[in-house]
Amino acid sequence: MVVGMVAGEASGDFLGAHLIAALRERVPGLKFVGIGGPKMEGEGLDSWFPMEKLAVRGYVEVLRHFLEIHGIRRKLRRRLLAARPRLFIGIDAPDFNLPLERKLKRAGIPAVHYVSPSLWAWRGGRMSAIAKSVDKMLVLFPFEEPLYRAAGVPVAYVGHPLADLTSDEDGSAAAREQLRLSAERKVIALLPGSRQSEVRYMAPGFVQTAKLIAARQPGALFLVPLVSRETRAIFEEAMYDAGAAELPLTVLFGHARDAIAACDVALVASGTATLEAALARKPMVITYKMAGLTYRMMSRMATLPWVGLPNIIAGEFLVPEILQHEATPENLAQAVLNSLNDPVVNRRLPERLDQIRRLLRRDTAARATETLLPWLQSA
Repeated sequence: MVVGMVAGEASGDFLGAHLIAALRERVPGLKFVGIGGPKMEGEGLDSWFPMEKLAVRGYVEVLRHFLEIHGIRRKLRRRLLAARPRLFIGIDAPDFNLPLERKLKRAGIPAVHYVSPSLWAWRGGRMSAIAKSVDKMLVLFPFEEPLYRAAGVPVAYVGHPLADLTSDEDGSAAAREQLRLSAERKVIALLPGSRQSEVRYMAPGFVQTAKLIAARQPGALFLVPLVSRETRAIFEEAMYDAGAAELPLTVLFGHARDAIAACDVALVASGTATLEAALARKPMVITYKMAGLTYRMMSRMATLPWVGLPNIIAGEFLVPEILQHEATPENLAQAVLNSLNDPVVNRRLPERLDQIRRLLRRDTAARATETLLPWLQSA
């Protein structure tokens, strides 16, 4: 029995891998085809196209790659229609997956979308398109479920797997031992994103910020976990351009969770990594930069004052957000140092972030699997 599945970036690859493993436990013999990254391939997905081709964010950035992405979707649709999977699961990447899901649904292939587009933050007019594209929506956050129910879209809240995987114990000591770091040294994690396009925007500012922090916080060490050779090359090029070869900075291949657990504070590009830092109960500064036109368009359609997931879930500014033109190295460095050295923040924030973890911990893979089983067990 074939299941189609598409993820467009590292966070979706993580979700997809856990879902594949859970589905295989309940329905042995399933074959998974589509597009995914190394984690999904490690669980047995036959990925027909490189996932990195889809990892583009923002209007201007997508336009630059439109023909290539459109061509991949067209070829993928043909192969899926030929394979006739019992079920298709699109994981996040709504601009790629929703049009594909709509075509497959029209052809009689059930389509489930895993991870809601940010309707609660912007582009709320998409709900009608979603209703025509999916047979069910699996959402990660509790405030999303009533939005779909009100619109008549079948929905299930499944929680977030990162919350399931995060220990209740403080993992700082173990992570530092794993990375061979001193327990006394101040450690700052820099997470500039997973997509090549966003790392190009974020890396120069992150490097300059690290230089300022290093000058003001002697002995600080920086950890930079990156997901691919390509993103590592982009970041190292930014270091070279900034003359930052002497920075006390270690670039890691993967190990994002270890870097977050080991750090005293994180500077994080807005995205799933902010949730990872929140679940680890770490102080952080959230930032983001993108093409100016993209930012102006998104700002006009935004309906919430926050962009970072911890703040959105909490409904308040738990941690600082410094975006676009305000995201100068000086502003970022000062915010990181404030978070690093403020005893009030370090005392109060962990408990507030722990509330987020308790809210999202729902045994996600098992819940999602139960929701999908009727399609996979029917005759």
